[in-house]
Amino acid sequence: MRRAALQVSSLSLVLVAACAPRTAPLPVVTSPRFPDFVAPVVPAAFANQPWAARQTRGWTFLQAGDLRNAEREFSIALKAEPTFFPAEIGLGYVELGDREPKTALTRFERVLERQVDASALVGRGVAYLDLDREADALVAFEAAVAADPSLTQIAQRVEVLKFRNVEQRIAEARAAAEAGRLDAAIRAYTAAVDSSPGSPFLYRELAAVERQRGDNPAALAHYRTALGLDAADVESLTAIGEILETTGDFDGAVREYSAALAIEPSSELVAKLEAARGRVELARLPEQFRAIDAAPQITRGELAALIGVRLAPLLQPDARVEAEPITDVRTDWAAPWILTVSRAGVMEPFANHAFQPDSAVRRIDLAQAVERLLMRIAPLKPEEAQRWDSASVQFTDLATGHLAYPAASAAVASGILTAEPDGTFQPSQVVSGEQAVRAIERLQQLAGLPSIGAARR
Repeated sequence: MRRAALQVSSLSLVLVAACAPRTAPLPVVTSPRFPDFVAPVVPAAFANQPWAARQTRGWTFLQAGDLRNAEREFSIALKAEPTFFPAEIGLGYVELGDREPKTALTRFERVLERQVDASALVGRGVAYLDLDREADALVAFEAAVAADPSLTQIAQRVEVLKFRNVEQRIAEARAAAEAGRLDAAIRAYTAAVDSSPGSPFLYRELAAVERQRGDNPAALAHYRTALGLDAADVESLTAIGEILETTGDFDGAVREYSAALAIEPSSELVAKLEAARGRVELARLPEQFRAIDAAPQITRGELAALIGVRLAPLLQPDARVEAEPITDVRTDWAAPWILTVSRAGVMEPFANHAFQPDSAVRRIDLAQAVERLLMRIAPLKPEEAQRWDSASVQFTDLATGHLAYPAASAAVASGILTAEPDGTFQPSQVVSGEQAVRAIERLQQLAGLPSIGAARR
C-alpha cells in the first residue's frame, strides 16, 4: 500500500510539473532589437511581488526579438495582477514589434486613461508614427518628455519631428501660394510658425501672402515680428516701407528704407528712399498743388508752383532781371512760388504788375518758360544745349520770324515739348495739368535733378 501511495504521489508531482508554466532561459541582449522602446518603471507597491520579476524577463525577451516569450512573461504578470499596468505597456510594445500599431495603441490608451506614464506616452507616439500620424506622434512624444525630462533621445526625436513638420508645412504653404490658394497658404504658414516660432523667414513669407491677399495690417504685424527676431532683415524692412507708403505714412516709409539702406546698400533702395522723400515733401504741399496733374487746363499760378517745387535748384534770382512788384498774388496759395519764378526771370508779371495767377497757360506760354529754364540747364549740359540752340524746327503754323518762334523751336528741339503730327505747334492751345507735369519732369531729367515733389500720383 505504501508503495502504491508513493507511486501515486510521484505521478501527481510529474503532472503538476507538466502543467506548471515553463521558464525559458533568458537571452543575453548585446544590441537591443527595439532601441526606441522605453521600458516602464515598476511602481514600488509592486516591486516585491513574486510575479513582478516577469516584467524584467519580458522586457529582456522583447529586446532580444523573442516576441512570443516576451508576450508570455507580460501576460503571466498581468494575469496575476490585472492592475499591473507595466505589463499592459509591455504587451503594447510587443504588438508594436509585431507590427500591430492599432492594437498596441488601444493598450497604451487604456493605461493612460488611469495614469500619466512616460513609457506609455512613448509607445503611443511610436504607434502614431507607424500609422502615419506624425502630428499626433509629436504631441505624444512632447508629453512623454514633459513627464520624464531624462528621455533625451525622445527629446531629440521631438526636434526632428518638429523640423520635418515645419518643412512639410512650408512646402504646402509655398505650393498653395504659387497656385493662388492664399487662404490655404496662410493656414499652412501659420501651422509652421506654431511649430517653429523662432524662425523669422516664416513670418516674412506669411506676411508676403497676407499682403498679396490685401491684409496689410496682418502683414505689417508679421513683418515686424520677423524684424524682432532678425534686426538685419532687409527684406522685411523694405516691405514695411512699401506698406507704409500705401497707407500714406511717408515719413515711416523713409525711416524703414533708410534703415534697410544702412544694412544693405542698393540702387533699388536708393530709388525707393528718394521717391518716399519726394512724397513726404508732396504731402506737405497744398492740396491745390497735388491736384495739378488732374486739371483740364493749368493756370499761371499752378505752373509757377510746379516749377518752383520741382525745379527749385534752377531758380536762383537773375541779377539781370529787376524785381517788379506783383499786385495780385498776396492771398494766392501759390504766392511763394510765383515770387520765386518771377525773380528768377522764368515767368514775369504783365506790364500792369499783375501776374494773373488764374489765367490759363497756353502752349506758347509754357514754351517761353521752358526756354528760360533751358538757359539755366545749358551750362550743365553744354553739348546738348548746342543742339537745341542751333536747331531750326519748322512749324506750319508758326513762322521763323515770329516773336515766340525761338522759344517754341528750343522747347521742341530739346524734347521737352513736341509738335503736333501735322507739323503745327498750336501756340494758342491751352495746356492741361498732365501736359505741364510731363514737361517739367523732362526738364528735371535733363537737369539731372531727383524726382521730388511730384504732383499727385
